Amino acid sequence: MDKPVCFIDTDSAGKLCVQQSALQILEQIQQPVVVVAVVGLYRTGKSYLMNRLAGKQTGFALGSTIESKTKGIWMWCVSHPTNAGTTLVLLDTEGLGDVDKGDPKHDTNIFSLAVLLSSTLVYNSRGTIDNKAVMDLQYVTELSECIKVKSSDEDADDSSEFVKFFPSFIWAVRDFTLELKIDGKDVTEDEYLEFALKLKPGTSRSVMEYNFPRECIQKFFPSRKCFTFPFPTTPENMSRLGSLDSADISSEFFKVTDHFCQFVSHDSCVKRLKDGHTVTGRVLGHLAKTYVDTISSGAVPCLENAVIAMAMIENEAAVKEGLQVYQSGMEKLKGSFPLELKDVSSKHQHLSSMATQAFMKRSFRDTDGKYLKSLEEKIIQLFEEYLYQNEQASKKRCEEILSSLSAPMIKNLKKGFYAKRGGYDLFRKNVEDIVKKYNSQANKEIKAEEILEEFLKQKSVDSNAILQTDKKLTEKEKKIKEEKEKAALLKQEIKAKEEKQRQLEQKMEAERQSNEERMRQMKDKMDEEMKLQREEAERAMDRKLREQADLLQKSFKEKADVMRQEIEELKRQNAESNRAREFAVILEDSVRRHEEEVAMMMQQQRREQMMARQQMAIQLIHVRSSDECCIS
Repeated sequence: MDKPVCFIDTDSAGKLCVQQSALQILEQIQQPVVVVAVVGLYRTGKSYLMNRLAGKQTGFALGSTIESKTKGIWMWCVSHPTNAGTTLVLLDTEGLGDVDKGDPKHDTNIFSLAVLLSSTLVYNSRGTIDNKAVMDLQYVTELSECIKVKSSDEDADDSSEFVKFFPSFIWAVRDFTLELKIDGKDVTEDEYLEFALKLKPGTSRSVMEYNFPRECIQKFFPSRKCFTFPFPTTPENMSRLGSLDSADISSEFFKVTDHFCQFVSHDSCVKRLKDGHTVTGRVLGHLAKTYVDTISSGAVPCLENAVIAMAMIENEAAVKEGLQVYQSGMEKLKGSFPLELKDVSSKHQHLSSMATQAFMKRSFRDTDGKYLKSLEEKIIQLFEEYLYQNEQASKKRCEEILSSLSAPMIKNLKKGFYAKRGGYDLFRKNVEDIVKKYNSQANKEIKAEEILEEFLKQKSVDSNAILQTDKKLTEKEKKIKEEKEKAALLKQEIKAKEEKQRQLEQKMEAERQSNEERMRQMKDKMDEEMKLQREEAERAMDRKLREQADLLQKSFKEKADVMRQEIEELKRQNAESNRAREFAVILEDSVRRHEEEVAMMMQQQRREQMMARQQMAIQLIHVRSSDECCIS
């Protein structure tokens, strides 16, 4: 994109809506995206920073008056400066706190969308990070009411899970004039931010109000970074910052800006969904549409619902993509029909594997294999159709060969050439010559035996008529030749059936191998998704551990205990994921052992029954012997 476009705007009714032109741009981006969104009070210079991230002097509109220039959310997609194969998506949001807005929830919705869509969130403010600046970031405290992780319990507070998917957080302090010192000691920008977010001990109402926004920032954004920007130029030049020459801008401001851009380029991660699935431009567009439609309907955006919706959209598209790969390849092969079955089957297996690969690349959360099975069924259906078309092409070629070879004989038949003494032997000799030449020319055709069988059956009528009128042969000779011809027809019929059975087995073997390949790829896909989930859980756990250590260091034991409980829950969820796989293996071994035990038990029972029968037989002999003795 050579310039930004409006991404999310408000319609005539004042409701948020996604611009179709922006969705069309994102639809074309199949690469992973790094999404950087900037938020902050209006007229704080957000757009200038985003232009610099894009490597441009101008692009996003820079306001020169007290009015907010950016409305809604604007988007600029550029090539990532350091990560090849990745797109950098910059989102410049409408300034917060504009008095001209009618809807009091509008700012909160814009802030929530920036959090939901970005992988790095830049909060832009002016002056210092004092209590007022923290309080101006009130939207953080409202996130637990504006975003849900799970849909199962609408009243449950699941904000503890925000850490799994929330973006990294950068606080950009503009026009900073203070010295970076605390208690007379030099500190870094990050230490300055952490000092500003430090909690006060106590439980009074004023302390709780002071701590609450800081707790939210620490809890929701454990990955935090701070940059302090000096004044870029003289006050009279501030209104035209975007058009100033480099000589008119402070070198220190340039230095901090370059450091900021380098940090964002190197440390901003690719956007991922809740379960760790990589977000492409296309998926980002679907996400934005889902979230905005949910907000416009008056509901709360839910990550679980969004992932489910994305999975359905992407999996359906993945099925179409896989089919397109298979069909386009088979259509090219179709131009060479007729072919041997092994050639068609081999191409089918190769394209089926490629189709599955294309499906796997795009699909996610197809846990029950519903969409993969749909792809499999559609491919099998197409394979059957291509086999039929190949058979028809083979049938046509075989018929053409026979037609060409038998043309002289047909001509002689019409002329009555064989209606004479010895005509039958002459006719059979011609038929045998045709069969020999036909087998030579059509030996690789899949319909060769079947079409030859039909041909011989048709000619047997002519053969029988010629046989009956051939005065050279005796009735006994005619009977013998008739039986020989019937045997030859039966032999060809058996040969045709055997060939058909062989082709069926070959086709089934091709399907078996294709199915094995699909299952292998499905297993690899599931292993990859489980790996992403484990990594997500480990990242969340690492953040919680760091936060817990920080709280312990600051002597907030009570909050650290709550954090410990959240860590234990994350460990439990991660362990359950591992145990699920272990249980599957254990279950498989258990079933196998159970089957072996049942087989052994049945074998033992059979031995016991045999021994019982033997004992009964012995007893019966004894009884009979006793009876005989008694009679004597």
